[in-house]
Amino acid sequence: MAMEEADSGFAASADGSQNHSPSPRKSPPPPDHEEKTTHVRFLLSNAEAGSVIGKGGSTINDFQTQSGARIQLSRNFEFFPGTSDRIVMVSGIIDDVLRAVDLILTKLLDEFYVEEGGEDPRLKIRLVVPNGSCGGIIGKGGSIIKSLIEDSRAGIKISPLDHSFPGLYDRLVTVNGTLGEQMRAIELILLKLAEDIHYAQSVNAPFSYPAVWYNGMNYASNGVGGKFHNTRFQNKQEERSNSVTIGVADEHIGLVVGRGGRNISEISQVSGARIKISERGDFLSGTSDRKVTITGSQRSIGVAEDMISQKVSSVSER
Repeated sequence: MAMEEADSGFAASADGSQNHSPSPRKSPPPPDHEEKTTHVRFLLSNAEAGSVIGKGGSTINDFQTQSGARIQLSRNFEFFPGTSDRIVMVSGIIDDVLRAVDLILTKLLDEFYVEEGGEDPRLKIRLVVPNGSCGGIIGKGGSIIKSLIEDSRAGIKISPLDHSFPGLYDRLVTVNGTLGEQMRAIELILLKLAEDIHYAQSVNAPFSYPAVWYNGMNYASNGVGGKFHNTRFQNKQEERSNSVTIGVADEHIGLVVGRGGRNISEISQVSGARIKISERGDFLSGTSDRKVTITGSQRSIGVAEDMISQKVSSVSER
């Protein structure tokens, strides 16, 4: 998978960085670390990624200058399999990496979360860790992860390997807690991962996932509560342009459109696809599902399908 520093059209580097920055909430001072080079990957929504990048890359450049770490993001149509979240990788010596992560999380905390009662809200961050490196975090009988939880006071959960995506060898490590608790947990996890010689190799392919998962999924076979159907047809008039018609239950169209068309605009902007919804009463043959026609490249259609499916399936999850 291709990767970018910041976003399409510009590179995130220290050049041209700005001197202003938010005042990050400091986690407990880390102990002296060896000058080891390491990295950490975690997931961000597209909106969060845009906030971290900033206008013209100003924020990400500023964060790199302040921390001394390198910050890279997957492109705006490249998501972690099974999600609509982008991957951010922060690399450098451990202290620099921690400083950059602190800046990023502080920025997101200030922009996307509201503190109540003067207390730090509990947040969630999902780290991306190779399956082969998870054993060093878990330990025999879960001994290491228990000690990490006790030390940091954060919640730490490691997802099982998702076998529904062939070629995916990464697992998600979810860290819950206040910013200070999260930073302490990330520090302890990074120190463990830095001891794993195989973990360092994943820095060379930070966003490499099978392209098939970005080119569309068969939601008809996935079911999604039986309310999401997929009927594909090729637009022969333009070789590089494809069209896909999917069905979404009439009562769920509002989720796809969003208030004032907000959701559908975001899906179209993120995916690069054109999206058209049929009029009321115009259903897919034999169903009571409205027609949603997506036009664009194969990749943009896949991203749009994925995002629409997640909007619809969120109802079943709740």
